[in-house]
Amino acid sequence: MTLPDPDAPAAARRRLDVLVAAPRGFCAGVERAIHIVELALQKHGAPVYVRHEIVHNRFVVDSLKAQGAVFVKEVDEVPDGATVIFSAHGVPKSVPANAQARGLDYLDATCPLVSKVHRQAERMVEQGRHILFIGHSGHPEVIGTFGQVPEGSMTLIETVEDAEAVTVADPSHLGFLTQTTLSVDDTAEIVATLQRRFPAIQGPKGEDICYATSNRQAAVKAIASRCDLMLVIGAENSSNSQRLREVAAREGAQAHLIQRWDRIDWSWLDGVQTVGLTAGASAPELLVQEVLDALRARFDVAVEEVTTAVEQVTFKLPRALATV
Repeated sequence: MTLPDPDAPAAARRRLDVLVAAPRGFCAGVERAIHIVELALQKHGAPVYVRHEIVHNRFVVDSLKAQGAVFVKEVDEVPDGATVIFSAHGVPKSVPANAQARGLDYLDATCPLVSKVHRQAERMVEQGRHILFIGHSGHPEVIGTFGQVPEGSMTLIETVEDAEAVTVADPSHLGFLTQTTLSVDDTAEIVATLQRRFPAIQGPKGEDICYATSNRQAAVKAIASRCDLMLVIGAENSSNSQRLREVAAREGAQAHLIQRWDRIDWSWLDGVQTVGLTAGASAPELLVQEVLDALRARFDVAVEEVTTAVEQVTFKLPRALATV
């Protein structure tokens, strides 16, 4: 993909202020998942099979394909004797059980923070609680979490309206958990509604929305009110990226989700003086720099990075890959 020529005279380009949010881009869970695929390719050689997108980003998926990863919808598509990797979003228990029954060598790239939610769900059900799970229907993380417990043990809550309308058999034995990539503000409103309606409901011991989701939303809040336009780099099917766009819009910015620089509609910048820029947790920093280069090719750009948190989180690799 060829970027525009950035060599136009500065005098011919009007000034554009760009506020770049930090933190942005890859989180520790995404870095771990990608590294698992890369190390598996080093250890086993190509091809290595991956069930679903390892993370929700086409650039990342295509880069891993080029290295020899083969992406499939279900384990049934993986040849006998091959290695298969489960995505960062987590999978129902039936998926590794299927792989094990077939004798496949499998690696689980589920984000440890998602795995924590899985364990919490199991404990709540063991305690005899029905779980009201706050999340988005059809998202892989939601499907994976529901697949940790017996059918009927959980009810999906997507909105405040759902929280107001839900009925339960035993309000004294309720729990709630949440998807890790939700809007912090929306989720707080839903939780407050559930707690008002069901005072005995038990929540998770710690916050389920992951540190990276919270930090990226806070970073967007810090700049969006200063921006005429907010560009969020991320995939349409990326929950955390969609939430960043929503947060920016609520703060008053014209907000757009783009996969790469070539998805920018340059009419968006008509009359714009300040642009905000961030990236979802599955988007590599390279894509941020592409957007900055594209802006510099058309404008006299002044960049300010606004840092609201410094992240130093790392996660261990699966034991099978620790020595690769």
